[in-house]
Amino acid sequence: MRILVQPIPVARPSVALTLPFLFILMWSSGYVVGKLALPFAGPFTLLVLRFGLAALVLLLVALLTRAPWPRQRAHYAHLVVVGLLVQALQFGGLYTGLKLGVSAGISALIIGAMPLCTAFGAGVFLHERVGVRQWIGLGAGIAGVLLVALGKGVAWHTGAAGIGAVLLALAGITLGTLYQKKYCAGLDLRTGGCIQLAVATAVALPLALGLEGWQVTWTPTLVLASGWLSVVNSIGAVSLLFLMMRRGDASRVASLFYLIPGTTALMGFAILGERLGALSIAGFAVTAGAVYLCTRTAKS
Repeated sequence: MRILVQPIPVARPSVALTLPFLFILMWSSGYVVGKLALPFAGPFTLLVLRFGLAALVLLLVALLTRAPWPRQRAHYAHLVVVGLLVQALQFGGLYTGLKLGVSAGISALIIGAMPLCTAFGAGVFLHERVGVRQWIGLGAGIAGVLLVALGKGVAWHTGAAGIGAVLLALAGITLGTLYQKKYCAGLDLRTGGCIQLAVATAVALPLALGLEGWQVTWTPTLVLASGWLSVVNSIGAVSLLFLMMRRGDASRVASLFYLIPGTTALMGFAILGERLGALSIAGFAVTAGAVYLCTRTAKS
């Protein structure tokens, strides 16, 4: 039996502009807030707090709103796979890489390859056609991300283990978004998100206990940061990503990730006092143009 869902209405122009803007702000804030929280908790301990609280919030929302739960075992299996890829593998790999010494700039540069990887995967697995001008936009996005990284004074000497961990994060977000669009597009975001986050919590908990001994120092900063990461990032940003995937091509939605390193650099300058050079500003402008090419031009 297939789950019946209401058809998604066609987005009005104002909504079509608002969703990507909110997504970029929400997702970018996670890097800054995560950096604020990591001094007070181990990477996997922080992930348990992030995923566990978000799962409880979505469970409460699902119960209060009587959201439909999956009716087939296959649907549960698909949601488990997405939870492992998008939540557990992506953020586990990213936080591990940061702990092993990979700079935020290098991490952003590696994750910045996600739109190109997604465009290739969408052509192979989802049979989406990527136009010539869209490929040009994807290439320009990589150049813009590189400028942002150079402008932040990226340290390029990093161990292989750290780079490998961030590459796993890239694989997680790329494969997870493609898998979500192909197999979970018709499932409810509230109950689906709850299942995914519960799975990610179950993965992170033994790692937090075994590798870190539940390393946590309770401070107001950690409490506020954990709440933000749970509600704004794990629930809000990921839900917006999946919602936009339902409404558009995977490769075009993924191109929004080009704007995240530049937006994160701006937030780091405003909140953390990090240096913001001319190259970073130029890179932000280039990535904005790349996203315009990827999302506004007709396929050719």
